[in-house]
Amino acid sequence: MEPHYYHYDRPFPLERGGVLPQLEIAYHTYGRPNAAGDNVIWVCHALTANSEVADWWPHTVEEGRFLDPARHYIVCANILGSHYGSTGPLSTNPATGEPWYGDFPTLTLRDIVRAHRLLADALGIRSIGLLIGSSVGGFQAVEWAVSEPGFIRRLALIATAAKATPWQIAIDQTQRMAIEADSTFGQRHPDAGKKGMAAARAIGLLTYRGPEGYNLTQQERDDAPRYEGFRACTYQEYQGEKLCRRFDAYSYRTILDTFDTHDVGRGRGGVAAALQRITARTLVVGITTDLIFTPAEMRALQSQIPNSTYREIDSPFGHDGFLVEHDQLNGLLLPLTNE
Repeated sequence: MEPHYYHYDRPFPLERGGVLPQLEIAYHTYGRPNAAGDNVIWVCHALTANSEVADWWPHTVEEGRFLDPARHYIVCANILGSHYGSTGPLSTNPATGEPWYGDFPTLTLRDIVRAHRLLADALGIRSIGLLIGSSVGGFQAVEWAVSEPGFIRRLALIATAAKATPWQIAIDQTQRMAIEADSTFGQRHPDAGKKGMAAARAIGLLTYRGPEGYNLTQQERDDAPRYEGFRACTYQEYQGEKLCRRFDAYSYRTILDTFDTHDVGRGRGGVAAALQRITARTLVVGITTDLIFTPAEMRALQSQIPNSTYREIDSPFGHDGFLVEHDQLNGLLLPLTNE
């Protein structure tokens, strides 16, 4: 399924002082808006995902599921700085006629949300019935719900946070260090830094899955002595190579930098005061073995949001549980779509 594209032909000022001369936003839609315009579900995607939700979130965009195209108008937009069609480091800089590469301006989460609001206006969306964000997609969702509370009626925050924590920033910095250790990073071609990005992805996977997930899926299958070629090793190599086939190091670095700026309390009197702005009926979902957004942190997030409830997914697959445990997730989110 090919994406649609929204073109914004005016300068787009950025929170940290730069300007994008124009914007392009890649997006997918499923289903149709109803006459009342109250059946919109907007999905905010995670780190290296694209706007095609059915591609990266298995068994969600289906009949009888919480993203049912027969009942809802589902929208997902690729974030700025990404590799999948929205304006990013590999886009052409109009001033030079060449890709931006490392010259791409710095972004914040607020820039991404403002860009997606332009798309919502272009699509004629007057309000979002349910805004869903998982992982760093949840960064976008909570920022949008705080910055424009009257636009969001219901909110689902899955394994996410209201502010990037030192632990999350340290994970990102370790991945940046891996990218920068690749001597080709900084060169002006799309394959620059890919070996470093492969290492960065392998580092990230350790935090996404955690020990339970690895020990469950990467055990050796026979009793013969083994001194090399371990499944866990080949899995790490494969996942790094897999990302290199579909992504670029400049976009990866840009997105890591952007997510580290996440703080809904910036300029709003702190996180607690900002979260009090949310008027949407909110469901906060934690995952029992998540190492990045722990259940304790998710319960603390829920306690600061008015009119909210907390639920938990029981999974051995760590943070990636939100991608794997689709039946549990459907049981939690489907009731929100029926309200």
